[in-house]
Parts: sequence; C-alpha cells; structure tokens
Amino acid sequence: MRGPGELPRYSVADVIGALAVATLVATGVLALVGLAFTALNRTPGRELRVAVWVVVALLAVQAVVGAVRALGVTLPEQSTFLIYLVVSVCVLPIAANFAYTEPSRWSGAVVAAGAVATLVAVLRLQGLWAAGG
Repeated sequence: MRGPGELPRYSVADVIGALAVATLVATGVLALVGLAFTALNRTPGRELRVAVWVVVALLAVQAVVGAVRALGVTLPEQSTFLIYLVVSVCVLPIAANFAYTEPSRWSGAVVAAGAVATLVAVLRLQGLWAAGG
C-alpha cells in the first residue's frame, strides 16, 4: 500500500512485459494494415514503410533487452531463444524489401505475412522465457 503522494513502483519485469505486449499489438496492427492495403488494391506507400520501421524499432529494443537478460540466466533452450531474437528483428525488413522491390496490390499481403511470422516468433520467445523463468 502506498501513502498519499507516493508514486507507484514499477519493476523491470513490468517494463519488459509492457514491451512484449506493445510488440505483439504493433505486429498485429501492422498485419491488419497490410491486409487493408491489399483489400483496397493499394500499393504500399510511405505510411506502410514508416509503420514497418516503427515495429522493427520495437523489435530491436526487445532483442537487445532479451539478449542482455538471457546472458544473465540459464535458459533450457538458450541458443533457440537467441536465434528467435535475431529472427524476430530480421523478418519484417526482409518482407518490406520484397514488398517495395516490386510494388503491387499484393505487397500489403507480403508485409502482413511478415508481421504474422514476427508475431509468432515473439510469442515463441515469451514461451521460451517463461519455461526458463
């Protein structure tokens, strides 16, 4: 219980949990935006590119935090965890590259597929961390 005027205390685990939720929500929204572009028969523009890189920035922060935390503990599948960290950061830029190299109606679907694959990788990361925690 905190007294009047006392600020709430947050732990590092709260921050990491919030980052994981933000990353999952961002990848889910990006997938929906990519599908909307496809449904509207639009080629990807600057707004989709910015959205991809915002999500990639979140993923990069998560990867750095996850790697630093993983080096301080022993996880049952530590190498698998670290590989998923790398994959989670690399999939979306590769998908965006495909989408923008030959822009078409289906470019949004390519970004959506990359976002869904990244979402699954982030979920797997959380499962691996929970198994070790």
